[in-house]
Amino acid sequence: MTAQPLTILDRIGNTSLIALRHVRPARGARILLKLESENPTGSMKDRMALAMIEAAEADGRLKPGGPVVEYTGGSTGVSLSLVCAVKGYPLDIVTSDAFSKEKLDHMRLLGAALHIVESDGGRMTEALTKTMIARAGVIAQAKNSFWTDQMKNRDQIAAYHRMADEIWRQTDGRIDGFVQSVGTAASLRGIAERLRGHSGALTVVAVEPAESPVLSGGSSGAHRIDGIGAGYVVPLWQDGIADGIERVSTEEATAMAFRLAREEGLFAGTSTGANVVAALRLAERLGPGATVVTVMCDTGMKYLKTFGAALAAKA
Repeated sequence: MTAQPLTILDRIGNTSLIALRHVRPARGARILLKLESENPTGSMKDRMALAMIEAAEADGRLKPGGPVVEYTGGSTGVSLSLVCAVKGYPLDIVTSDAFSKEKLDHMRLLGAALHIVESDGGRMTEALTKTMIARAGVIAQAKNSFWTDQMKNRDQIAAYHRMADEIWRQTDGRIDGFVQSVGTAASLRGIAERLRGHSGALTVVAVEPAESPVLSGGSSGAHRIDGIGAGYVVPLWQDGIADGIERVSTEEATAMAFRLAREEGLFAGTSTGANVVAALRLAERLGPGATVVTVMCDTGMKYLKTFGAALAAKA
């Protein structure tokens, strides 16, 4: 008899892996998508939020009922809000109007206190990221909070090692390429490390916004792909972690998110759109008979207003 979950946190992980049927190259590798939208908040960030909190509980950095603080574009904040609500930790979130209102509302509904940093016209920039980080540091010091500090926190990497093990089992060890967009770089790093531990013959591709291609040697710029592209080389990034870096524009990522919804019935956010654009490029290079895995980072339900506005603009 299967054990029943004790809390909603027990439903994090063990998500499905499915093949794209229509969004695929005519003569290229098959593309498998890891459906992280199946996690409780609809995001892969549930994995890392739980890992960061549990590691801090285990070593005493976070005491029972102690305050927690984080800066976030939304998905990490929603996931931390869920974990802290279940575990009874007050949570301060530093975020911005640059991110989807759905995410901000979701955090508030889960009990987080939000501190909003105004953006430059709703765009994500290096200056915005660094302002949010500085504000979180001030709050952490003032309240003596445990600061999860996702850009530097290595505890989250273990969560992505577990995700890689799931992918390895689900593919029966038949995987030739892995593609993932870079926010903190923890998911790309953790999954790539573990998959390469299983099989050295693996091509890993990182994805960044074409408007802010800092990882591939370009200049920092503004873009609108939620959750990725901090505008500078993030601390958890490592040279050599990826075999290549693909630049995907906000326009390309959004168009692919819409295509996935219409052709595959998969309603995802723009970071997923960017992943699939890059996965298609890799699939064409690897050719028939190969398998490429990428990630559906979250559900498109987090972006309904933004996507609705984009559809209205096209009408």
